[in-house]
This record gives sequence, structure tokens and C-alpha cells, in this order.
Amino acid sequence: MRSRRSQPSESCKRGALRATRDTVFVRALRGEFDAVLAPYHDVGMTAVKVSGFGTGVNVTLGLPFIRTSPDHGTAFDIAGKGIADAGSMRASLELAVQLAAARRAKTRA
Repeated sequence: MRSRRSQPSESCKRGALRATRDTVFVRALRGEFDAVLAPYHDVGMTAVKVSGFGTGVNVTLGLPFIRTSPDHGTAFDIAGKGIADAGSMRASLELAVQLAAARRAKTRA
């Protein structure tokens, strides 16, 4: 995770101006970008869900604290039935722990 003061990667510098809305998510999945800034939640999450529903994690950047969330909604239609897949929630929590550890290590250095 980059702080606002750190320099963006070369791919980020190049891609920020060249990425078009119809290919940016494909290019990001190929590793060309560190992150994709979507204009609205639904725009970004649609791509995340298509690329790996059940394992995707939404990370909100630019906050003074770490915020991750799973790629799924509340699923009221299956609540209490014991059939929900917790994979994305688990991935969201695991990423939050990794980001917190990285932040902690960076502040200690």
C-alpha cells in the first residue's frame, strides 16, 4: 500500500493516462497496474465480481485507516440457511491483516 507521499510505480505513471475504461480491468488483472480507481462502487465491483466472485476484496484507498470489504452483499435471501460462502469475507479479513502488518513494519522502519 502506498502512502500519498510515496512515488507511484512506473506502470502507474504510464497507465494513468493511457488506460481506457473498456480495457483497464483486463490490464490490471494482467498486473499492469497496482490499483484501479473506479468512479463509482458499482463500476469497480462489477469487474471484481466477474474476475473472481467469492474471492474478491474491495479496498478503499486514501483513508487514514485500513478498510477492506468482501465482494458480495448482505445476501438476506440465504441468511441463516447455512449455505453462504465465506471465502470473500475471509479474503477481506486476511488482506486487512496483511495491510496492517505492512503499515506497522513501515512505521517501525
